[in-house]
Amino acid sequence: MTTTPIRTSDPAFDASDLSKKAYEHLWMHFTRQSSYATAPVPTIVRGEGARIFDVHGKSYLDGLSGLFVVQAGHGRTELAEAAYKQASELAFFPLWSYAHPAAIELADRLADLAPGDLNKVFFTTGGGEAVETAWKLAKQYFKLVGKPMKTKVISRNIAYHGTPQGALSITGIPDAKKWFEPLVPGAHKVPNTNFYRAPEHGDDLEAFGRWAADAIDQAIEYEGPDTVACVFLEPVQNSGGCFPPPPGYLQRVREICDRHDVLLVSDEVICAFGRLGTMFAADKFGFVPDMITCAKGMTSGYSPIGACIVSDRIAAPFWSGTDYFPHGYTFGGHPVSAAVAMANLDLFEREGLNQHVLQNEGAFRATLEKLLDLPIVGDVRGDGYFYGIELVKDKTTKETFDEDESERLLRGFLSKALFEAGLYCRADDRGDPVVQLAPPLIIGQSEFDEIEQILRGVLTEAWNRL
Repeated sequence: MTTTPIRTSDPAFDASDLSKKAYEHLWMHFTRQSSYATAPVPTIVRGEGARIFDVHGKSYLDGLSGLFVVQAGHGRTELAEAAYKQASELAFFPLWSYAHPAAIELADRLADLAPGDLNKVFFTTGGGEAVETAWKLAKQYFKLVGKPMKTKVISRNIAYHGTPQGALSITGIPDAKKWFEPLVPGAHKVPNTNFYRAPEHGDDLEAFGRWAADAIDQAIEYEGPDTVACVFLEPVQNSGGCFPPPPGYLQRVREICDRHDVLLVSDEVICAFGRLGTMFAADKFGFVPDMITCAKGMTSGYSPIGACIVSDRIAAPFWSGTDYFPHGYTFGGHPVSAAVAMANLDLFEREGLNQHVLQNEGAFRATLEKLLDLPIVGDVRGDGYFYGIELVKDKTTKETFDEDESERLLRGFLSKALFEAGLYCRADDRGDPVVQLAPPLIIGQSEFDEIEQILRGVLTEAWNRL
């Protein structure tokens, strides 16, 4: 059966029929399908700038850039045109012993942008695949250099690193993993950098950072340095609500990894490509990892792509002799996605998106911090255009919500109420309950104010309902 594409402007368009088809046939990700047994499926049909529009024509401010992705905003015709041009010339060819110009040029550009000697680029189609690639590469690297027992990985509590079996093992969220166990063995967890939940350190952020970094040192020592291959961390941890690194923390982790001959992987699937105001988060915080995993914002979401960017030192054993990396993806470095990424990076330079974030991040923080006068807001934290607002039941004691309250507050009220009020963002309780914001990099004070006003109204109502 053939059908013509659905157009909401068509007089015959039926939103309820579209919702019915979505419920019956579309398995949405991380979604309770039962939620839409009687309620319509929210369906987005168009985007323009920092706004998205549903099937009924209602406009929402995209406070999450889709999913930390649409850095340059919606409706950028130059990115769509780059996809069309590349598809007209070469729609697809794999990188399995062959190359194509789009992947070559993008790899060269990313190597130039990446810090230190990170000059080798292994393309994937997304972030979870990039994380999977990095762990597999670390294991093989140590086998090739005569340290075959170094296979384990250290990561942080509550951190999210993807859904493939290896990446899921690295992930530190129990509820995300329990249904898929047993997972890949050898993944161990250490504390994250949630300073708000570290009362024993008082107001000494640097001391807390030393403690958190030293926990990595202790985990490596406990497992045995001869068995640990790598440490994975996000420069600003997403899950739990945007935990920035304390001053000196990342530098201290770098020193610890060097001392134990452990590879440091900076998982920048969210933090790269302008989210913090720099092309890579490692630049923002002044450290050089052994590998960077990235995806999302590389194309501003206009086509899927990811990458593991690797230092020359780690790549060296694969660049001579007969050894090779027996790993890859059919669509890794897809010509169309690579061409869109190049156009997106051109756009970054032409419009100064990184500079725009650096110039406005203080105003964004200050606007969100106005919400601290609400009894339900315990903490506002983040960096660049990437923030979490932690919700509490008692500001003085920092008491959080129990499971029933969290169910009623976040899933039963908050997410839907924020969307109905015109703000698409994320209410999450994989750690403590938070509202997360990561808007397109093009926005400024007027949108900051709109976000604050919508949050103020909905969070006030949430408190009253408690």
